[in-house]
Amino acid sequence: MTLKTRLNLVVAGLSAAFVLVLIGAEIHSTRSAVREEIEGSNRVAALLLGHITSIYSTVGGPNLVLQFLQNLGRVRANEVYLLSPSGEELYRSPSATYKAGREAPAWFVALLSPPVFKQTFLLRDGLRLVVEAQPSRAVLDAWDGVARLATIGVLMLIAVNLAALWSVARVLEPFPIIAAGLERIERGDLAFRLPPLAGLEANRIGSAFNRMAQAVEDKVGAEGKAREAEARLAERREIAALTDQRIEEERRLIAHELHDEFGQSVTAIRSLALAIVSRTGDRDPATAEIAQMISDEAARLYDAMHGLIPRLAPLSLDSTGLAASLENLVRDWQSRQPHIALRLSQDLPANLGPRYTLAVYRVVQEGLINALRHAQATHIDIEAIAHGASLRVTVSDDGVGLSGEAPPGHFGLRGLAERVAELGGECAIGNRDVGGARLCADIPLPAEVQA
Repeated sequence: MTLKTRLNLVVAGLSAAFVLVLIGAEIHSTRSAVREEIEGSNRVAALLLGHITSIYSTVGGPNLVLQFLQNLGRVRANEVYLLSPSGEELYRSPSATYKAGREAPAWFVALLSPPVFKQTFLLRDGLRLVVEAQPSRAVLDAWDGVARLATIGVLMLIAVNLAALWSVARVLEPFPIIAAGLERIERGDLAFRLPPLAGLEANRIGSAFNRMAQAVEDKVGAEGKAREAEARLAERREIAALTDQRIEEERRLIAHELHDEFGQSVTAIRSLALAIVSRTGDRDPATAEIAQMISDEAARLYDAMHGLIPRLAPLSLDSTGLAASLENLVRDWQSRQPHIALRLSQDLPANLGPRYTLAVYRVVQEGLINALRHAQATHIDIEAIAHGASLRVTVSDDGVGLSGEAPPGHFGLRGLAERVAELGGECAIGNRDVGGARLCADIPLPAEVQA
């Protein structure tokens, strides 16, 4: 059932109820009026007729009373009849001429007729005068009044319902337009807008609809742009990951070249220089001095190269594994910085895999080098410990801590954070409560390598 039909039925029901209540009130009021009228009329007529007929009966006997009643005719709302001592009816008032031949419906008569009022007067010579209330004409008048009221009520009901039907149709005219607009929005036509609608409420609904459609269009557009941006970001991350992978491969190749080719060449140069020193000896001190300088420079270059190789690629990861590589890294830096206490604590799975192994090594390497170069620390603690499904790597120092500016080496730290993020982890650096700074990386482990 449509809203229009429901509203029309409600209006029709209320109007019909109002008409029925009005008719019921009218019937109730008319019933009281008929009762009072009939009772009063009967009482007055009975008193007058009883008194007059009593006088006539005393003066002239039954004939004078009968003559008086015949000349009187019908008394409204009353039946008057004269009875002999034996009960024979000597006279009855004539039938009513008012609305003769018509009667109200029996149910209406039963509803409105008051109790029968009848008074009997004893006259001379045993005659009896009976005055009985007769409400049929009053009830018929009431019926005609109620019928007129009902007719007017029905006509008004029809008129009101027709007016309500027209008004409801006019008020609800914009709703199909709004429903069609919602269907277009549902189909994806987000650019659709409702035209100005007639009526204050409909116009407000239309304005709210247009604002909603604009908001939805803006949100969908923003979500589309966000998806595009996310797709571009994912693509860039993939490219960055491939780039990092390629860079690591190039670093590894360069490290191997330095270790195998350049290292052997530097060693050969040093060996040749030492041979020259041993052969020339005291015969050519100048040449021996130059050869010794070449040997010393070659040795310095060899040491610098061996310090550079782990920065490029930790070759020991392929041969000795992560734990030994971290120990070698710490031992190497401890030998270079003997005045700083370095402590390594590690508990790592044996089968981390190359990506996780390299990430842990880079976190320790970057944190250790930054602490050694910038922290002015006396103690540096390194921990790489796996706990169930996660691996935590921390590098803590007791140095000067971080200032409000970007931390030293923040570009390297940013790359480190991206490397850890590619594994689903998080990397952060901050000051410790007890002084100094701490680099912390939390990396989730895959199920196959969890401790």
